[in-house]
Amino acid sequence: MEKQKHYARTLVTTALPYANGPVHIGHLAGVYVPADIYVRYLRLKGEDVLMIGGSDEHGVPITIKAQKEGVTPQDIVDRYHKIIKESMAGLGISFDVYGRTTSEMHRHTASDFFKKLYDKGEFIEKMSKQFYDEEANQWLADRYITGTCPHCGNDGAYGDQCEACGTSLNATDLINPRSAITGNVPVLKETKHWYMPLDKWEPRLRQWILEEHKEWKTNVYGQCKSWLDGGLQPRAVTRDLNWGIPVPIEGAEGKVLYVWFDAPIGYISNTKELRPDDWEKYWKSPDTRIIHFIGKDNIVFHCLIFPAMLMAEGSYQLAENVPANEFLNLEGDKISTSRNWAVWLNEYLEDFPGKQDVLRYVLTANAPETKDNDFTWKDFQDRNNNELVAILGNFVNRAIVLTNKYFDGVIPQAHELTSYDRDTIEEFKGVKDDLSQALDTFHFRAALAEAMKLARIGNKYLADTEPWKLAKTDMIRVETIMNIALQITANLAIAFEPFLPFSAEKLRKMINLDHADWNKLGSIDILKAGDRVEKPELLFEKIDDETIKIQTDRLERIKQENILKNFKPKAVAPTVAFDDFQKLDIRVGKVLACEKVKKADKLLKFTIDDGLKGRTIVSGIAKFYNPEDLVGKDVCFIANFAPRTLKGIESQGMILSAEDADGRLVVIGPHGEVRPGVQVG
Repeated sequence: MEKQKHYARTLVTTALPYANGPVHIGHLAGVYVPADIYVRYLRLKGEDVLMIGGSDEHGVPITIKAQKEGVTPQDIVDRYHKIIKESMAGLGISFDVYGRTTSEMHRHTASDFFKKLYDKGEFIEKMSKQFYDEEANQWLADRYITGTCPHCGNDGAYGDQCEACGTSLNATDLINPRSAITGNVPVLKETKHWYMPLDKWEPRLRQWILEEHKEWKTNVYGQCKSWLDGGLQPRAVTRDLNWGIPVPIEGAEGKVLYVWFDAPIGYISNTKELRPDDWEKYWKSPDTRIIHFIGKDNIVFHCLIFPAMLMAEGSYQLAENVPANEFLNLEGDKISTSRNWAVWLNEYLEDFPGKQDVLRYVLTANAPETKDNDFTWKDFQDRNNNELVAILGNFVNRAIVLTNKYFDGVIPQAHELTSYDRDTIEEFKGVKDDLSQALDTFHFRAALAEAMKLARIGNKYLADTEPWKLAKTDMIRVETIMNIALQITANLAIAFEPFLPFSAEKLRKMINLDHADWNKLGSIDILKAGDRVEKPELLFEKIDDETIKIQTDRLERIKQENILKNFKPKAVAPTVAFDDFQKLDIRVGKVLACEKVKKADKLLKFTIDDGLKGRTIVSGIAKFYNPEDLVGKDVCFIANFAPRTLKGIESQGMILSAEDADGRLVVIGPHGEVRPGVQVG
């Protein structure tokens, strides 16, 4: 904390989203919302701070998407850069610049950076074997190679990872590798590349992180320590590809800078784009504090690889902190772009107009700061209705409504304070220190809870003092109560500005507060007696069940589509003799009665008309059917199985069912009218 006071300025960078699709709530919770909260907080304090963002527009996934759509990679990045930039602005993510890695500024900056390291002899040049598609006359990056995963047997594993089991792979690990371009078997050919010797910088990285930055978040520190303890290895900075920044040296024709090397330089080039005359003081001055906001999948790149690049270059400052978050899941399942299992920001802004702050609030309150967390639409609804509406919105609305009702919108004078008034004032005076402490240490969930605590104090104060009752007998007391309530309201407008900027601005307009001043937080004289408040407007509104159902139904459709898309029938069982099949007596029966078996969640008890004496059959399909829905249905059953007892009930056969792609069991029965007891065969 003391060290921060010596910095003249702060440079905040945010991970560059990949421009092959829109951003989703996982990106927002992991990187952009916490970064924006932090930057808005520093601006409120009057500090010199820049927030640098931009799109990452090179790499293989973009070329693959372009190939599938029959367009150019530039078409892809142009489309998604626009979507990402506009949707970020729509959520109030307040970048000072949002650039792109296809800009001329970036191409020159990245090329010059590489050339300087090359001229200093910081790279290792070596030959390696890589897959090549002879028909396409093209080197194959890992994502252009598919095959069978050696770990789980998935036939659609990529050359860098199996998405079925999550295992990281090398392309040469795949069984029966194929080119994703032509489907041919690729050949291994030698190619030359330049490598960054990360092992050379390992001692300095170990000192910088493990000794000098023990205050970093445990998930960041722990991942860095694990990599350092395992020993760093040289890493290729070039690759054979036709999309990217050309390697700026002779003998490197047809090669581009590897995207992991190219992308973080985008922070520098975007700063140069914004501040061409003084960008260097934000990157090279010792009195600048640099903060990288990233997700946990980028920890290694921002804490080990990018710092090694900067160390090799020699003139740049290293980050003071890298407050990486963990992952946010969606409805209990990992967010996946390829499976469309996500809540996309651009779609949210269309579906929930005017509710940007609701999403910001929920993602902050449920942020995956120390472990993976889960977003559910039910929690989204509950937090909006029970917290934003019932606590924050309720207090603000009551304070302004009562001021308009009793004082025609004029802020009343505070008179003699009671001990309860003084206790209440004392309680919210500490909010500034508590909020600052949480924000300075990147504990955004705790900070949001502190801000909401202020609203709870206000609600309790009005509930306890009951000015609507006192208005009949003691208007002097009501004036004091409402003055204090309005001072709390003004404090809320300041405290929530970093978190809920749209609502805070709306609130400031209602109480005629020109601007939020962090230094005023905790004060009881922010608003002056005699000034006016405007007519009240609701800050938040309840979200009904039907609105939420639209979103959960959409996710259910996506889930079923993914199940069907990925469904592969099981291999046919070993051949059996026809005589063996004939031994099964399969018949049609009508369900006369059906009920759940007590103390058995999976079992249903059927009473079957089999055309003879009737029989009882117990079946494990209770998870998939309501018993009453099966009464009167014709079903197929095996009649000549030996009886067996289940939960004290003798089951005299087996009802046939099929297992669908999603694991759902579907009862098998005849089409059309069939008499009970008819044999199937």
